[in-house]
Amino acid sequence: MNTDLKENIEIILPEGGLEAKLQRSSKTGKPLVIKLGFDPTAPDLHLGHAFVLKKLRQFQVLGHQVVVLVGSFTARIGDPTGKNKARKPLNREEIAHNAATYIAQLSKIIDVSKTRVVFNEDWLDKLCFTKVIQLMSKVTVAQLMQRHDFHRRFNDNQPIAMHELVYPILQGFDSVHVKSDIEMGGTDQLFNCTMGRQLQESFDMDPQVVLCMPLLKGLDGKEKMSKSLHNTIGLLDKPDDMFGKTMSIPDSLIHEYLDLTTDFDQTQKAELKFRLESGDNPMKIKKIIAHNLVCQYHNPQQAAEAIEFFEQRFQQKSFNDKNFEERSLSAIRAAVGETPKLIDLCHWLKQDLSKSAIRRLICEGGVQIDSNKFTAPDMPVSLNDGFRIKLGKRSFFRFV
Repeated sequence: MNTDLKENIEIILPEGGLEAKLQRSSKTGKPLVIKLGFDPTAPDLHLGHAFVLKKLRQFQVLGHQVVVLVGSFTARIGDPTGKNKARKPLNREEIAHNAATYIAQLSKIIDVSKTRVVFNEDWLDKLCFTKVIQLMSKVTVAQLMQRHDFHRRFNDNQPIAMHELVYPILQGFDSVHVKSDIEMGGTDQLFNCTMGRQLQESFDMDPQVVLCMPLLKGLDGKEKMSKSLHNTIGLLDKPDDMFGKTMSIPDSLIHEYLDLTTDFDQTQKAELKFRLESGDNPMKIKKIIAHNLVCQYHNPQQAAEAIEFFEQRFQQKSFNDKNFEERSLSAIRAAVGETPKLIDLCHWLKQDLSKSAIRRLICEGGVQIDSNKFTAPDMPVSLNDGFRIKLGKRSFFRFV
Protein backbone atom coordinates (compact mmCIF):
# COMPACT_ATOMS: atom_id res chain seq x y z
CA MET A 1 0.00 0.00 0.00
CA ASN A 2 1.13 3.55 -0.70
CA THR A 3 2.18 4.65 2.80
CA ASP A 4 1.36 8.28 1.93
CA LEU A 5 -2.32 7.32 2.14
CA LYS A 6 -1.92 6.89 5.90
CA GLU A 7 -0.10 10.18 6.39
CA ASN A 8 -1.93 12.54 8.79
CA ILE A 9 -4.81 10.09 9.35
CA GLU A 10 -5.56 9.98 13.08
CA ILE A 11 -8.07 7.10 13.22
CA ILE A 12 -8.51 4.09 10.92
CA LEU A 13 -11.44 1.87 11.82
CA PRO A 14 -11.20 -1.09 11.79
CA GLU A 15 -7.48 -1.61 12.15
CA GLY A 16 -6.15 -3.08 8.92
CA GLY A 17 -9.38 -2.21 7.12
CA LEU A 18 -7.79 0.22 4.68
CA GLU A 19 -5.22 -2.35 3.53
CA ALA A 20 -7.96 -4.95 3.08
CA LYS A 21 -10.11 -2.63 0.96
CA LEU A 22 -7.16 -1.63 -1.22
CA GLN A 23 -6.08 -5.23 -1.74
CA ARG A 24 -9.62 -6.24 -2.75
CA SER A 25 -9.77 -3.31 -5.18
CA SER A 26 -6.42 -4.32 -6.69
CA LYS A 27 -7.55 -7.94 -7.17
CA THR A 28 -10.96 -7.12 -8.66
CA GLY A 29 -9.93 -4.03 -10.61
CA LYS A 30 -12.93 -2.21 -9.13
CA PRO A 31 -12.23 1.31 -7.79
CA LEU A 32 -13.16 2.06 -4.19
CA VAL A 33 -15.93 4.56 -3.46
CA ILE A 34 -14.56 7.24 -1.12
CA LYS A 35 -17.26 9.34 0.56
CA LEU A 36 -16.86 12.79 2.14
CA GLY A 37 -19.92 14.64 3.37
CA PHE A 38 -20.44 18.39 3.74
CA ASP A 39 -23.33 20.11 5.41
CA PRO A 40 -23.51 23.47 3.59
CA THR A 41 -23.74 25.56 6.74
CA ALA A 42 -21.40 28.35 5.55
CA PRO A 43 -20.48 29.37 2.02
CA ASP A 44 -16.67 29.20 2.27
CA LEU A 45 -14.25 26.33 2.63
CA HIS A 46 -11.11 26.83 4.71
CA LEU A 47 -7.80 25.11 5.47
CA GLY A 48 -9.56 22.79 7.91
CA HIS A 49 -11.38 21.31 4.92
CA ALA A 50 -8.40 21.49 2.59
CA PHE A 51 -6.18 18.81 4.04
CA VAL A 52 -9.09 16.35 4.02
CA LEU A 53 -9.66 17.19 0.35
CA LYS A 54 -5.97 16.59 -0.33
CA LYS A 55 -6.38 13.08 1.02
CA LEU A 56 -9.30 12.60 -1.39
CA ARG A 57 -7.02 13.78 -4.20
CA GLN A 58 -4.53 11.04 -3.29
CA PHE A 59 -7.28 8.44 -3.72
CA GLN A 60 -8.31 10.07 -7.00
CA VAL A 61 -4.78 9.88 -8.37
CA LEU A 62 -4.80 6.15 -7.60
CA GLY A 63 -7.96 5.76 -9.69
CA HIS A 64 -10.62 5.52 -6.98
CA GLN A 65 -14.07 7.16 -7.15
CA VAL A 66 -14.55 10.18 -4.91
CA VAL A 67 -18.12 10.99 -3.87
CA VAL A 68 -18.71 14.42 -2.33
CA LEU A 69 -22.03 14.29 -0.54
CA VAL A 70 -23.77 17.60 0.13
CA GLY A 71 -26.10 17.34 3.13
CA SER A 72 -28.88 19.31 1.50
CA PHE A 73 -31.51 17.41 3.50
CA THR A 74 -29.70 17.11 6.83
CA ALA A 75 -28.77 20.81 6.83
CA ARG A 76 -32.49 21.56 6.88
CA ILE A 77 -33.02 19.65 10.13
CA GLY A 78 -29.99 20.90 12.06
CA ASP A 79 -26.81 19.00 12.92
CA PRO A 80 -25.78 18.29 16.53
CA THR A 81 -22.79 20.63 16.89
CA GLY A 82 -20.77 18.77 19.50
CA LYS A 83 -21.46 21.72 21.80
CA ASN A 84 -24.41 22.06 24.14
CA LYS A 85 -27.04 22.81 21.54
CA ALA A 86 -28.11 21.86 18.05
CA ARG A 87 -26.97 23.81 14.99
CA LYS A 88 -29.56 26.13 13.50
CA PRO A 89 -31.33 24.61 10.46
CA LEU A 90 -30.93 26.34 7.08
CA ASN A 91 -33.55 27.14 4.47
CA ARG A 92 -33.39 25.85 0.89
CA GLU A 93 -32.07 29.14 -0.54
CA GLU A 94 -29.15 29.25 1.91
CA ILE A 95 -28.34 25.60 1.25
CA ALA A 96 -28.40 26.05 -2.54
CA HIS A 97 -26.14 29.11 -2.37
CA ASN A 98 -23.63 27.52 -0.01
CA ALA A 99 -23.55 24.23 -1.91
CA ALA A 100 -22.87 25.98 -5.23
CA THR A 101 -20.00 27.90 -3.63
CA TYR A 102 -18.57 24.71 -2.11
CA ILE A 103 -18.53 22.88 -5.41
CA ALA A 104 -16.77 25.76 -7.15
CA GLN A 105 -14.08 25.75 -4.47
CA LEU A 106 -13.48 22.00 -4.63
CA SER A 107 -11.70 22.49 -7.95
CA LYS A 108 -8.85 24.21 -6.10
CA ILE A 109 -7.81 20.82 -4.73
CA ILE A 110 -9.56 17.86 -6.35
CA ASP A 111 -10.46 17.04 -9.96
CA VAL A 112 -14.13 17.96 -10.03
CA SER A 113 -14.55 16.38 -13.47
CA LYS A 114 -13.75 12.99 -11.90
CA THR A 115 -15.78 13.63 -8.74
CA ARG A 116 -19.34 12.47 -8.20
CA VAL A 117 -21.30 15.18 -6.36
CA VAL A 118 -24.57 14.05 -4.80
CA PHE A 119 -27.25 15.69 -2.63
CA ASN A 120 -28.85 13.60 0.10
CA GLU A 121 -32.24 15.28 -0.33
CA ASP A 122 -32.52 13.22 -3.53
CA TRP A 123 -33.14 10.06 -1.50
CA LEU A 124 -33.99 11.23 2.03
CA ASP A 125 -36.88 13.39 0.82
CA LYS A 126 -38.38 10.27 -0.76
CA LEU A 127 -38.44 8.17 2.41
CA CYS A 128 -41.98 7.57 3.62
CA PHE A 129 -42.60 7.54 7.36
CA THR A 130 -42.78 3.76 7.38
CA LYS A 131 -39.26 3.58 5.90
CA VAL A 132 -38.02 6.13 8.45
CA ILE A 133 -39.38 4.05 11.34
CA GLN A 134 -37.85 0.90 9.86
CA LEU A 135 -34.51 2.69 9.56
CA MET A 136 -34.62 3.93 13.16
CA SER A 137 -35.45 0.43 14.36
CA LYS A 138 -31.94 -0.66 13.36
CA VAL A 139 -30.37 1.57 16.04
CA THR A 140 -30.89 1.55 19.81
CA VAL A 141 -31.11 4.56 22.10
CA ALA A 142 -28.21 3.13 24.09
CA GLN A 143 -26.05 3.15 20.96
CA LEU A 144 -26.93 6.77 20.22
CA MET A 145 -26.14 7.81 23.78
CA GLN A 146 -22.59 6.55 23.31
CA ARG A 147 -21.96 9.65 21.23
CA HIS A 148 -19.85 11.85 23.51
CA ASP A 149 -21.80 15.10 23.26
CA PHE A 150 -25.16 13.35 23.68
CA HIS A 151 -23.85 11.54 26.75
CA ARG A 152 -22.48 14.75 28.26
CA ARG A 153 -25.61 16.76 27.60
CA PHE A 154 -27.81 13.99 29.06
CA ASN A 155 -25.72 13.90 32.25
CA ASP A 156 -25.80 17.72 32.47
CA ASN A 157 -29.59 17.76 32.03
CA GLN A 158 -29.19 19.68 28.77
CA PRO A 159 -32.02 19.19 26.26
CA ILE A 160 -31.48 16.81 23.34
CA ALA A 161 -34.11 17.08 20.63
CA MET A 162 -35.31 13.97 18.81
CA HIS A 163 -34.18 15.29 15.43
CA GLU A 164 -30.60 15.41 16.75
CA LEU A 165 -30.77 11.69 17.56
CA VAL A 166 -32.05 10.97 14.07
CA TYR A 167 -29.25 12.93 12.38
CA PRO A 168 -26.47 10.29 12.77
CA ILE A 169 -28.85 7.62 11.47
CA LEU A 170 -29.55 9.67 8.34
CA GLN A 171 -25.84 10.26 7.77
CA GLY A 172 -25.28 6.53 8.15
CA PHE A 173 -28.03 5.83 5.63
CA ASP A 174 -26.20 8.09 3.18
CA SER A 175 -23.37 5.55 3.23
CA VAL A 176 -25.84 2.78 2.47
CA HIS A 177 -27.23 4.73 -0.49
CA VAL A 178 -23.90 5.66 -2.12
CA LYS A 179 -22.40 2.22 -1.28
CA SER A 180 -19.25 3.80 0.13
CA ASP A 181 -16.18 1.68 0.80
CA ILE A 182 -14.45 4.39 2.78
CA GLU A 183 -15.87 7.40 4.59
CA MET A 184 -13.65 10.32 5.51
CA GLY A 185 -14.18 13.07 8.05
CA GLY A 186 -12.72 14.83 11.05
CA THR A 187 -12.29 13.06 14.37
CA ASP A 188 -15.49 14.78 15.52
CA GLN A 189 -17.35 12.71 12.91
CA LEU A 190 -16.19 9.32 14.21
CA PHE A 191 -19.54 8.38 15.73
CA ASN A 192 -21.56 9.36 12.65
CA CYS A 193 -19.15 7.52 10.34
CA THR A 194 -19.30 4.35 12.42
CA MET A 195 -23.09 4.58 12.23
CA GLY A 196 -22.63 4.19 8.48
CA ARG A 197 -20.72 0.94 9.10
CA GLN A 198 -23.47 -0.36 11.35
CA LEU A 199 -26.28 0.43 8.91
CA GLN A 200 -24.40 -1.02 5.95
CA GLU A 201 -24.01 -4.27 7.87
CA SER A 202 -27.74 -4.27 8.65
CA PHE A 203 -28.37 -4.01 4.90
CA ASP A 204 -26.01 -6.97 4.27
CA MET A 205 -23.30 -4.75 2.77
CA ASP A 206 -19.55 -4.90 3.33
CA PRO A 207 -19.13 -2.10 5.91
CA GLN A 208 -17.12 0.98 5.04
CA VAL A 209 -13.73 1.78 6.53
CA VAL A 210 -13.67 5.00 8.55
CA LEU A 211 -10.74 7.40 8.10
CA CYS A 212 -10.73 10.32 10.54
CA MET A 213 -8.40 13.26 10.07
CA PRO A 214 -7.28 15.50 12.95
CA LEU A 215 -9.09 18.80 13.50
CA LEU A 216 -6.94 21.74 12.44
CA LYS A 217 -6.85 24.45 15.10
CA GLY A 218 -7.88 27.94 14.06
CA LEU A 219 -6.10 31.26 14.37
CA ASP A 220 -6.88 31.44 18.09
CA GLY A 221 -4.78 28.35 18.69
CA LYS A 222 -7.51 26.80 20.86
CA GLU A 223 -10.66 25.80 18.98
CA LYS A 224 -10.92 23.88 15.72
CA MET A 225 -10.96 26.04 12.61
CA SER A 226 -14.58 27.05 12.07
CA LYS A 227 -16.42 29.83 10.26
CA SER A 228 -18.73 30.23 13.25
CA LEU A 229 -15.72 31.00 15.47
CA HIS A 230 -14.20 33.52 13.00
CA ASN A 231 -10.80 31.80 13.26
CA THR A 232 -10.38 30.57 9.69
CA ILE A 233 -8.06 30.96 6.74
CA GLY A 234 -10.39 30.64 3.77
CA LEU A 235 -9.49 29.05 0.46
CA LEU A 236 -10.93 32.15 -1.22
CA ASP A 237 -9.09 34.65 0.99
CA LYS A 238 -7.10 37.25 -0.94
CA PRO A 239 -3.35 36.57 -1.05
CA ASP A 240 -2.49 39.38 1.39
CA ASP A 241 -5.17 38.24 3.84
CA MET A 242 -4.15 34.58 3.58
CA PHE A 243 -0.51 35.49 4.20
CA GLY A 244 -1.30 37.86 7.07
CA LYS A 245 -3.66 35.46 8.82
CA THR A 246 -1.07 32.69 8.64
CA MET A 247 1.51 34.98 10.20
CA SER A 248 -0.88 35.54 13.12
CA ILE A 249 -1.05 31.90 14.22
CA PRO A 250 0.50 31.16 17.63
CA ASP A 251 4.00 29.71 17.50
CA SER A 252 2.61 26.56 19.13
CA LEU A 253 0.75 25.74 15.90
CA ILE A 254 3.74 25.86 13.55
CA HIS A 255 4.32 22.07 13.58
CA GLU A 256 0.61 21.40 13.04
CA TYR A 257 0.37 23.82 10.12
CA LEU A 258 3.53 22.42 8.55
CA ASP A 259 2.06 18.92 8.67
CA LEU A 260 -1.54 19.65 7.75
CA THR A 261 -1.60 22.70 5.49
CA THR A 262 1.62 22.85 3.44
CA ASP A 263 2.52 20.73 0.43
CA PHE A 264 6.17 20.29 1.42
CA ASP A 265 7.52 16.75 1.31
CA GLN A 266 8.52 14.94 4.51
CA THR A 267 12.19 15.89 4.17
CA GLN A 268 11.35 19.59 3.84
CA LYS A 269 8.97 19.47 6.78
CA ALA A 270 11.57 17.73 8.95
CA GLU A 271 14.19 20.33 8.00
CA LEU A 272 11.90 23.24 8.93
CA LYS A 273 10.98 21.59 12.24
CA PHE A 274 14.68 21.07 12.99
CA ARG A 275 15.38 24.75 12.26
CA LEU A 276 12.60 25.76 14.63
CA GLU A 277 13.76 23.44 17.40
CA SER A 278 17.35 24.66 16.91
CA GLY A 279 16.35 28.22 17.77
CA ASP A 280 15.47 29.72 14.40
CA ASN A 281 13.05 32.65 14.63
CA PRO A 282 9.47 31.29 14.45
CA MET A 283 8.56 34.32 12.32
CA LYS A 284 10.84 33.02 9.55
CA ILE A 285 9.18 29.59 9.57
CA LYS A 286 5.71 31.13 9.52
CA LYS A 287 6.69 33.23 6.51
CA ILE A 288 7.72 30.04 4.70
CA ILE A 289 4.38 28.42 5.58
CA ALA A 290 2.41 31.51 4.55
CA HIS A 291 4.29 31.76 1.25
CA ASN A 292 3.59 28.09 0.56
CA LEU A 293 -0.14 28.51 1.22
CA VAL A 294 -0.47 31.50 -1.12
CA CYS A 295 1.42 29.56 -3.79
CA GLN A 296 -1.00 26.64 -3.39
CA TYR A 297 -4.23 28.61 -3.59
CA HIS A 298 -3.09 31.53 -5.77
CA ASN A 299 0.33 31.64 -7.47
CA PRO A 300 4.04 32.31 -6.75
CA GLN A 301 3.88 35.89 -8.04
CA GLN A 302 1.07 36.78 -5.63
CA ALA A 303 2.93 34.98 -2.84
CA ALA A 304 5.99 37.19 -3.42
CA GLU A 305 3.79 40.29 -3.43
CA ALA A 306 2.10 39.16 -0.21
CA ILE A 307 5.47 38.89 1.54
CA GLU A 308 6.39 42.39 0.39
CA PHE A 309 3.03 43.76 1.50
CA PHE A 310 3.32 42.12 4.92
CA GLU A 311 6.85 43.34 5.54
CA GLN A 312 6.05 46.90 4.51
CA ARG A 313 2.83 47.11 6.48
CA PHE A 314 3.35 45.02 9.58
CA GLN A 315 7.06 44.81 10.28
CA GLN A 316 7.78 48.51 10.50
CA LYS A 317 8.74 49.39 14.06
CA SER A 318 6.94 52.69 14.60
CA PHE A 319 3.19 53.26 14.73
CA ASN A 320 3.80 56.44 12.73
CA ASP A 321 5.45 54.45 9.92
CA LYS A 322 2.51 52.12 9.33
CA ASN A 323 0.57 52.21 6.06
CA PHE A 324 -2.86 53.61 6.94
CA GLU A 325 -5.98 53.13 4.83
CA GLU A 326 -7.75 56.44 4.39
CA ARG A 327 -11.42 56.83 5.28
CA SER A 328 -13.68 59.81 4.68
CA LEU A 329 -14.14 61.77 7.91
CA SER A 330 -17.47 63.20 6.75
CA ALA A 331 -18.80 59.72 5.90
CA ILE A 332 -17.78 58.37 9.30
CA ARG A 333 -19.38 61.32 11.13
CA ALA A 334 -22.56 60.82 9.14
CA ALA A 335 -22.63 57.14 10.11
CA VAL A 336 -21.67 57.22 13.81
CA GLY A 337 -21.66 60.91 14.84
CA GLU A 338 -18.85 63.28 15.82
CA THR A 339 -18.17 61.67 19.21
CA PRO A 340 -19.20 58.01 18.92
CA LYS A 341 -18.47 55.28 21.41
CA LEU A 342 -15.21 53.49 20.61
CA ILE A 343 -17.04 50.19 20.04
CA ASP A 344 -19.44 51.79 17.52
CA LEU A 345 -16.58 53.42 15.61
CA CYS A 346 -14.61 50.15 15.47
CA HIS A 347 -17.67 48.18 14.38
CA TRP A 348 -18.29 50.60 11.53
CA LEU A 349 -14.69 50.21 10.40
CA LYS A 350 -14.70 46.40 10.72
CA GLN A 351 -18.23 45.35 9.83
CA ASP A 352 -17.11 41.76 9.21
CA LEU A 353 -16.67 41.37 12.98
CA SER A 354 -19.54 41.11 15.45
CA LYS A 355 -19.91 43.70 18.20
CA SER A 356 -19.02 41.10 20.81
CA ALA A 357 -15.80 40.33 18.92
CA ILE A 358 -15.02 44.05 18.71
CA ARG A 359 -15.67 44.43 22.44
CA ARG A 360 -13.23 41.61 23.23
CA LEU A 361 -10.63 43.15 20.92
CA ILE A 362 -10.87 46.49 22.73
CA CYS A 363 -10.81 44.98 26.22
CA GLU A 364 -7.75 42.89 25.34
CA GLY A 365 -5.78 45.98 24.25
CA GLY A 366 -6.09 45.38 20.54
CA VAL A 367 -7.15 48.94 19.67
CA GLN A 368 -4.80 51.92 19.53
CA ILE A 369 -5.48 55.58 18.75
CA ASP A 370 -2.35 57.54 17.82
CA SER A 371 -0.20 54.73 19.31
CA ASN A 372 -2.06 54.76 22.67
CA LYS A 373 -4.08 51.71 23.74
CA PHE A 374 -7.66 52.18 24.90
CA THR A 375 -9.55 49.36 26.62
CA ALA A 376 -12.93 50.96 27.41
CA PRO A 377 -15.45 49.99 24.69
CA ASP A 378 -17.98 52.69 25.64
CA MET A 379 -15.42 55.51 25.78
CA PRO A 380 -16.50 58.52 23.62
CA VAL A 381 -14.08 59.33 20.81
CA SER A 382 -13.62 62.77 19.23
CA LEU A 383 -13.13 62.47 15.47
CA ASN A 384 -10.99 64.96 13.58
CA ASP A 385 -8.95 65.27 10.42
CA GLY A 386 -5.85 63.07 10.63
CA PHE A 387 -7.34 60.77 13.31
CA ARG A 388 -5.48 57.42 13.25
CA ILE A 389 -6.59 54.11 14.69
CA LYS A 390 -5.27 50.55 14.73
CA LEU A 391 -7.69 47.60 15.03
CA GLY A 392 -6.06 44.28 15.84
CA LYS A 393 -2.77 43.37 14.24
CA ARG A 394 -3.52 44.14 10.63
CA SER A 395 -5.95 47.06 10.24
CA PHE A 396 -4.79 50.70 10.25
CA PHE A 397 -7.04 53.65 9.34
CA ARG A 398 -6.59 57.42 8.95
CA PHE A 399 -9.57 59.81 8.69
CA VAL A 400 -9.32 62.61 6.14
